[in-house]
Amino acid sequence: MKESITGPQILVINCGSSSIKFSILETVSERVLAQGLAQKLGTHDAEIDFRIGDNRIHEVIPDANHHAALENIIRHLETAFGEKLHIAGVGHRVVHGGEFFRGAIKIDGESMEKIESVSHLAPMHNPANLDGIRAAKRHFPEVPQIAVFDTAFHHTLPPSAFLYAIPYHLYEKDKVRRYGFHGTSHQYVAQEAARRMGRPLTQLHLLTAHLGNGCSACAVREGKSVDTTMGLTPLEGLVMGTRSGDLDPNVLEFVARAEKMTLHEVTDMLNRQSGLLGLSGASNDMRSLQELAGEGHVRARIAINVFCYRLAKNLLGLMASLDRVDALILTGGIGENCAAIRAQTLDHLQILHPEIDPVLNADHGRSTQGRITRAGVAGLLVLAVPTNEELMIARETAALIELP
Repeated sequence: MKESITGPQILVINCGSSSIKFSILETVSERVLAQGLAQKLGTHDAEIDFRIGDNRIHEVIPDANHHAALENIIRHLETAFGEKLHIAGVGHRVVHGGEFFRGAIKIDGESMEKIESVSHLAPMHNPANLDGIRAAKRHFPEVPQIAVFDTAFHHTLPPSAFLYAIPYHLYEKDKVRRYGFHGTSHQYVAQEAARRMGRPLTQLHLLTAHLGNGCSACAVREGKSVDTTMGLTPLEGLVMGTRSGDLDPNVLEFVARAEKMTLHEVTDMLNRQSGLLGLSGASNDMRSLQELAGEGHVRARIAINVFCYRLAKNLLGLMASLDRVDALILTGGIGENCAAIRAQTLDHLQILHPEIDPVLNADHGRSTQGRITRAGVAGLLVLAVPTNEELMIARETAALIELP
């Protein structure tokens, strides 16, 4: 039985180094028709999990690469939707656009070269994003391919926010500056929060925090990003799952000498072995750390404490770019689902008088349009708003293609 489907669709692809996260949405209704994750690519344990309508599919695809996984995905979509499958555009998440890209763009040979030229700024992400683009172009050579950049939303940062206090020629020549990331998520939740608040986004001053394995916070003034915590690369800023966030730059040389490591090895350690994982010595997953802390694991508790304090500290710092704070928006896996982390973070923000409602917080604000603070009080309004980067990418893609 074919799934019900009307009108053209957008295929959204988010490639990691060994994974493809995908979804397919109708362009008009924005209904999600299918979504899934191919993971462990390049290994004998490669696998794909799908949800197509009400049907769930799990398939092992040993040794599949990105190209083979995408072939498998398309085959299942064609089986489910038949001739009604009409992909009008493919939207790709690309992490780093450097100073080249200030918005979504149609992908061509020149743009791919520019994406590749800044891959050294996001070595864990851009090369994988390019793999996904190449695989999709092989499958859909006539279909418009659109790149949506994590950095694009932050191109409205003023020089006072994006410049580092280093010799200026490093910015002029090498474009060493703060770029910011998670822009698609920050933009989406800011728009969604304004809708839920019943106020125009252009009249709001917001703080948004995307909290998952990667974490960043952003100041959104009248719909534009004016400051954010990530920098030249996604390593700067908040404590993350395996990334250190802010530290004294001299740590790199000190550790390299003390541990007899190369600069590359230290940088890799800061990206892959630090953050919650490095502090706890146990896990980069916040849910696991909460369970361990509840069982008396001291370092798990330390990791949680550092995470919440540093988040609150950075949120207060971002306020320097705003005249007021109309709302704080928490999103991402941690921001949407971890009531205890939200409560502990807000405990550090008493200067803003957030009146958290324990019942609403435990329910993640589901019955109150995301609100987890008490109604009718003068303190900080806090909302837990699920992000939807795939929908944002689909909207950006649909806006750039010529629909039939």
